[in-house]
Amino acid sequence: MVWDFMSTAVRDAFPAADSLRWVHTASAGVDRLTFPALLDSDVVLTNSRGVFDTPIAEYVTGLVIAMAKDLAGTLDAQAKGEWRHRESERVGGRTAVVVGSGPIGRATAAMLAAVGMRVELVGRRAGEGVHPIDELPGLLPRAEWLVLAAPLTDTTRGMLNATTLGLLPPRARVINVGRGALVVQDDLVAALRDGTVAGAALDVFEKEPLPADSPLWGLPGVIVSPHMSGDILGWRDELETLFVDNLTRYRAGEPLANVVDKTLGFVTGSAR
Repeated sequence: MVWDFMSTAVRDAFPAADSLRWVHTASAGVDRLTFPALLDSDVVLTNSRGVFDTPIAEYVTGLVIAMAKDLAGTLDAQAKGEWRHRESERVGGRTAVVVGSGPIGRATAAMLAAVGMRVELVGRRAGEGVHPIDELPGLLPRAEWLVLAAPLTDTTRGMLNATTLGLLPPRARVINVGRGALVVQDDLVAALRDGTVAGAALDVFEKEPLPADSPLWGLPGVIVSPHMSGDILGWRDELETLFVDNLTRYRAGEPLANVVDKTLGFVTGSAR
């Protein structure tokens, strides 16, 4: 049971783990566990899919509303005791492109649609209501909000870079609740500085904790949060319950829930 999803303990111990049969991680992402030796083994890998879907969707929706309504500007004016009247943006009718068609991406798309946004959902391949990833460049020019909720794989690593950022309209804002390495961070910083994009809300980063000297801390229009978008009160209990359920299945010789396709790096089909 891997509680700290950033840990390299399994990778470090793997050469001596000749009796290991199953690894479970208390996270949705499994990129720290998909190292070659485990991928080439018969060890089953499961994740905590289902725990974080709604909390992350709520977090993303809250960020969209907060940024559109300039909550940061309101709090800044309040702290300075200034009566600073402004006009804010509408959320309804705006276009959001959500990359990642797993449970987190789908929950996020549904919640954004519920507040009146037009949502384009992008996944690895085409499906009902889902654009294949190769259609993403054609969607970006009309993406007023780009939400990254995809798993980190060889295909998605660095997917938001100077080229794809350049396809976004200048009014666009980027929200990343997936993995930091989905974004080429230096390219995003450059785009924010030169106005290629209007802002960003980032919950994940290439290096965590985000170094104190990172320019992201002080860039206007940027919200930095410490990898907490899915962490609600009681989330640890939900993770424990899911693991105990799977352990019961394991001991009874029953099929495990949330089995990760190690060739893809995520759970396919139904979670159970």
